[in-house]
This record gives sequence, C-alpha cells and structure tokens, in this order.
Amino acid sequence: MFTSNDIEARTVFVINCLEHTRFLRVCNGQLLLEEDMGGDGRKTLTKFPFQKVLALFVIGHISVTTPLIEKCKKHNVALIVVKPNLRPVFYWAEAAEGNYLLRMRQHFFARDDLSVARWLVECKINNQISCLKKTRRRDDLTLAAMAQCEAAMNVVPHAADAYGLMGVEGTAARAFFAAYYQDLNWHGRKPRTKCDVLNATLDIGYTILFNFVECFLRMFGFDLYIGIYHRLWFKRKSLVCDLVEPFRCLIDHATLLAFHRKQFTEKDFKLTDGAYYLRREKSADYYKVFCSALIEKKLDIFRFIQAYYRCFMGKKSIAVYPKFEI
Repeated sequence: MFTSNDIEARTVFVINCLEHTRFLRVCNGQLLLEEDMGGDGRKTLTKFPFQKVLALFVIGHISVTTPLIEKCKKHNVALIVVKPNLRPVFYWAEAAEGNYLLRMRQHFFARDDLSVARWLVECKINNQISCLKKTRRRDDLTLAAMAQCEAAMNVVPHAADAYGLMGVEGTAARAFFAAYYQDLNWHGRKPRTKCDVLNATLDIGYTILFNFVECFLRMFGFDLYIGIYHRLWFKRKSLVCDLVEPFRCLIDHATLLAFHRKQFTEKDFKLTDGAYYLRREKSADYYKVFCSALIEKKLDIFRFIQAYYRCFMGKKSIAVYPKFEI
C-alpha cells in the first residue's frame, strides 16, 4: 500500500492522441511513449520509470503492449482511456483485493448510520462557502448564498434520513451555483443533459475527478459499489460518488477561472439536437486544465482518503475524520 511520500513522488501522465498516432510500450523497464512518423518510423517522445507514475490518462486511441499492462499491474499504475469527447471507455487499476476485512466492514456498516454521510456533506458545503468567500464579492446574491450554505451546515447534523440530507445538500448547492457562476449566465445545475456550455463543462470536470478519486480508493481495496451516502444501485460506484463530494470545489473553481481567463469559451462546443458537445480538437485543453487542478492537490486527496480508510476501519469517532479545505 502506498505512503504519502510515494504519492508525492509520482505523477499523472496525460497523453494526447487526438492528432497523432502514438504508442505506449516498455523499454529497458521504463515507460516509453512513441509517435508514428510515417515512413520515418517512430519517434520517442519521452521515457519515464514506472515507479514515478501514478496514472496514465489517454485521450483518444493508442496502442499498448502486454508487458506494459504487466508493468502497470506491478507498480499499481492506473490506466484510463477516454474518447475524444472525454467519455471514459476503459479503466484499469490493480486493486488491493486481499483486504477482505475492509470489505466486510463495508458490507456490515449500518445502513441507517448517517454520521459519515453527514460528515461528507459538511465537507462539501464548507468548501462551497470557502469558494464564495474567495471570490471577494459582496453583492446580495453572494451574501445570500453564503448565508444559505451556513444555515445548511447547521441543519446537516439534524437530518433524519438520507433523503433529508440530500435535500439540505441540494438547497446549499443551488444557492452556491447561482452566486458562484452568476456572471456566466447560469440557469441551474442539470447533470448529464448538456443543456448549456457550463453544465457540459462541469460534467467533464466531475468525470475526471471521479476517475482520479477512484484511482486512490482502489489502492486500499474498497468495494467501490458500496457507498455510505449514495445508496446501492446497479453498476453505480456509490463509494466513489461519496468521496468525490469534498473535492467538487476543485472542479468548480478551475471552471470559473478557465472561463474568466478565456481558456474555456462557448465556441469550444458545438450544438447538436439541443445538446452541447465539446469539439474534438479542444478535448486536450480541457483535460489539461482539470488534471492540473487535481494534480496540484493529489497529495491532499490521497491523505484524505488514507485518513478516511483508517477512521472507517478503526471505527473512529466522526470528530477525528479528515477535513479537506480548498
């Protein structure tokens, strides 16, 4: 199992295969990235020791070899392949499958125990408040949103069931988004509908965050389908849905900055049958922005999940569970 020092020393490779034919293979025990040069053969773009790699994110199509997969397995390197529109098509990572005690703890955790779920929602709302404060806006909409989020924080400990808790979370989220994206023509959060550019962008960012958090959870051997807050659903990785909540603010913040800096614009999308789709040639740009935001906080994210694992396994008081602050 990895330590904090291991995570700090390892990097996440983002490989753009949209415009060029590229290959990943093993050469002298190292990761080798090559590009097809046509009649001139292949050009080596980079070499990297596997011990320095945490995950490989591939955008587009690429050729890999069996020795490469064996090396990824040996060094616990996650391999994620996404389409040009950033929709995941393949995910592989070596899990700590022998940790049966953890899985037993997950399976027998009381379904009516909301202590951990409340903690997750508090972490999320607290970071939404921090994001609003960092805008340094003092308009009525922002002040009202902060007040609503703070009021929600006071209600969370008293939520009677998961549905009530989701209602509190949803109220805070609506106030937060309306104020945070007020200068970006915000019309409400509508996941996976691609109804407007901002919603489509958040979907992309949250998907990347989901894959990133999943990498870390797999390192400890969690059953990804057994959640604490998000209930069981066929093929839904409910635990990953749970643990992304405290980190959504990273994507929210990166999105706001990118639009303000003109890194993201409406022209990056095409409208088809009422839905906005990211243009193929812009995929790598969006991936780079979101991955950079997550890589910057990779050690904090790992330590958070490591502490969660220790608290959950040790049946610790919720008071000692970790905090993540943006």
